[in-house]
Amino acid sequence: MRQFNEETLTAEVVARLKKTKNPRFREIMTSAVKHLHAFARDVKLTEEEWFEGIKFMTSVGQKCDDKRQEFILLSDVLGLSMMVVALNHKTAPGATEATVLGPFFAHGAKEYGYGADLREGATMQGEEVWVSGRVLSVDGKPIADAALDIWQAKADGIYDLQTEGEFELRGRVKANDKGEYAFKSYKPKFYSIPMDGPVGDLVRATHNNHMRPAHMHAIVSAPGYQQVITHVFVEGDPYLDGDAVFAVKNSLVGKYQKVNNAAEAKKLGLSNPFLKLEFDFRLSPDKPGARKAVTRSTSPHGGTPR
Repeated sequence: MRQFNEETLTAEVVARLKKTKNPRFREIMTSAVKHLHAFARDVKLTEEEWFEGIKFMTSVGQKCDDKRQEFILLSDVLGLSMMVVALNHKTAPGATEATVLGPFFAHGAKEYGYGADLREGATMQGEEVWVSGRVLSVDGKPIADAALDIWQAKADGIYDLQTEGEFELRGRVKANDKGEYAFKSYKPKFYSIPMDGPVGDLVRATHNNHMRPAHMHAIVSAPGYQQVITHVFVEGDPYLDGDAVFAVKNSLVGKYQKVNNAAEAKKLGLSNPFLKLEFDFRLSPDKPGARKAVTRSTSPHGGTPR
């Protein structure tokens, strides 16, 4: 058949995919075609609207470079990134929930032990905080020598790698033999996703929120346990209910408590008063064949905060 209409075209396109050798690729392409055609029929897409969509996707690609990934930002604001996380990292009861990888993860950060000072070399100061807690199994047993990759934005909402400077407010913190970890840092602050590109135009057109609530990123891992990529958010942040990338979970909101104790501040090497955050991470036992979380050599966002 050479003549197709809106009722017969989809079946013919799908039929031509049957010779695709990779079965998973064939499955994905078949579903994509069916959904795209159904979308066009559902909204009765006009040629002008179709071309505007092409122009938008082209501009998203043109905004990408070695420091910026606008397509992942687009995936974030459409909720697709968190959907993929939800599908691939179903949390066992009691385990810390997973979120998006977020901005500027980088291998090679300095390794620290208990009580580390992640403020070393900081170019901007903030509210000083003592972060501590435990890494536990889902049944509450301490996990000795677990590793916590920690990173966050500076007080201006900019991450260290954006400025091509030294690692700042990040480090690989090792828990002790009791599963306890602790480090000094600054309280995170909320910030806007990049609004200077086509995704920013989309967010403005939909009147959606463009802010991310204050958060600290963490990748927690230990031999014999499933790695978790997650956030710890700040209780009371004004954007918890409107996170631009849909990553907030109630279990990941931490309480920063003010401490006014000069002796304790001196002992910890902090100014008085200071803040305390206590947060435990719980890991599920590893399973043979379990999907591993993806971490890249740098952020998938490149130069754009997330």
